[in-house]
Amino acid sequence: MTEPPDHQHPHGEPGAREGRSEPVFQDFPPVAPEGGPGSPGPPAVAGDGQNVPGGQGYGPPPFSPALRLSPKVLLTDPIRMLPSLFLPLAGVLFIGGFSPSSFGWAAFGVVGSVLYATIRWATFTYKVVGDRLELTRALVSRSVRTIPLERIRGVDVSNPPLHRVLGIAVLRIDTGAGGDKQEGELDGVTVEEAERLKAVLLWHARARMVRRAQAQEAAGPPGLTVPVGEASAEPLTAGVPGGATVPPTVRHEVGETTPERVFFVVPRRWLAYGPLSGAYLLTPFALVAGAVGLLFQWGSELRIDGRVMVSAGEWLWGHPVLLVVALVLLVLAMPVAGMVMYAVFNWDFTLRGREGYLVAERGLITRRSVSLERRRVRGFELVEGLAERGAGFARAWAIVTGLGDSETRGQLMPVAPRAVVLDVVGEAIGPIATGLRAHPVAARRRRLFRAVFPWLVIALCAVPAATAWSPLWWGLVVPALILAGLGVPLGLDRYRSLGHTYDGARLSVRSGSLRRSQAVVEERAVVGWTLRQTWFQRRAGVLTVVAGVGAGSGGYAAIDVGEAEGVAFAAEVSPGWLAPFVVDGRA
Repeated sequence: MTEPPDHQHPHGEPGAREGRSEPVFQDFPPVAPEGGPGSPGPPAVAGDGQNVPGGQGYGPPPFSPALRLSPKVLLTDPIRMLPSLFLPLAGVLFIGGFSPSSFGWAAFGVVGSVLYATIRWATFTYKVVGDRLELTRALVSRSVRTIPLERIRGVDVSNPPLHRVLGIAVLRIDTGAGGDKQEGELDGVTVEEAERLKAVLLWHARARMVRRAQAQEAAGPPGLTVPVGEASAEPLTAGVPGGATVPPTVRHEVGETTPERVFFVVPRRWLAYGPLSGAYLLTPFALVAGAVGLLFQWGSELRIDGRVMVSAGEWLWGHPVLLVVALVLLVLAMPVAGMVMYAVFNWDFTLRGREGYLVAERGLITRRSVSLERRRVRGFELVEGLAERGAGFARAWAIVTGLGDSETRGQLMPVAPRAVVLDVVGEAIGPIATGLRAHPVAARRRRLFRAVFPWLVIALCAVPAATAWSPLWWGLVVPALILAGLGVPLGLDRYRSLGHTYDGARLSVRSGSLRRSQAVVEERAVVGWTLRQTWFQRRAGVLTVVAGVGAGSGGYAAIDVGEAEGVAFAAEVSPGWLAPFVVDGRA
């Protein structure tokens, strides 16, 4: 098998866009019903520090023993406890006057934390038993958490700094429940074991999908217009131990049985785009505020009188030159902090497709790998801040069912050129809906009113106060008038950002100015509609149409749509749903 040539990036970024099919296949053969003849098992999972011959195991092991985390967690757990032990240990030393007995009690606390970590490690086991994963803890009372393998929707593997030094990882299991209570975590498995266990857990989800597709294909239900899948023309041999031939596979999902494909690798020179993100730019101010808060919180423990810190602040306020210099230094540090934070969170960001999953890997200090089941992806959201829009940049994340913290775990692309983001997301999920329908003129009036009127009210209230009481109130009038003037272009831009459309397969809504967001959602993801109309909207003849989606934020709104257009939009996407509630169908 030869490897096809690389595709050149359309925007002149050679090497950043690989877009190729790797010659290594990691597919599994079709799965017969569980327990049936010829049903291959998942890759075998070795215990901590063990290796599977050949690197890949096929078929279940003779028995599934209970496994423990790596003994290296006996180093990480006590270190992780140090922040919570710092104040008690410092209090013991201060109260004891740094006497030998106080150091003895402090050492006893450290030894106790190590002993506690040892007991936790010795009493925690995990194992795959049949169709479930069992996490057992028997510290005081025996507790067993059972996670059905068929409910596993994704597996995240992260490597915090200390874990990376020791060669261990944190494996988190996503069951699609949208909450942490239904998820499991293995904090302290070796990197090899994490990857091996991840393959096992995801294999069962994929096997279930294959069985369902084969059952549908065999049953041949009437009225099925979308093909379930197609069999590959040639048997696959690559990636199978011993070169054994794998029977033709069923392709029921895009990328399900295709070779691993790298959609995009963010070039390191794109670190310069970090200052475009407002959250990264505020890092210097956040650090200063955090340091001041820690001083006030720990001042008594460190024998620092609060009056000393207040006096220092008053002295700095009395020297405005130094205050201005400090402010200038913080402002100059903003772009540097933006690049540093962009590198910390998005270093070597890689988006790839692997066996029915979208896998995003990123991070400099903490390396993280997030797997999103493509069958659960319902669309994506494109977000552009004001600075990002001006420079032609954007970021995107997936809209996934049952995924909490989608803006972090579902990230598809960090801040990058908008054309590149649309190109990558278009290949990974689908193209963005274009040709947005404009909203009525009443929506423009409402945007202008809401952007200008509040500041005019403040200015009008401050004018009589300035004339009757104190001239200091004029200091409020001038900024309010300036903000009211800036509200005019802001309101117009908010109106231009409004839009909605439906292309027969996906619906799209867009709104916002300082943070413009466009959501593209598949029609099948819509589970309900909400038509909301305030008193002011009724007076203007507009309403807000919210498409209820069992993914992402739960609903995406088309704001200030015309009354007839809003009803028609919902009826176009979901024909027949609104018919019982519409008085005049022609309206």
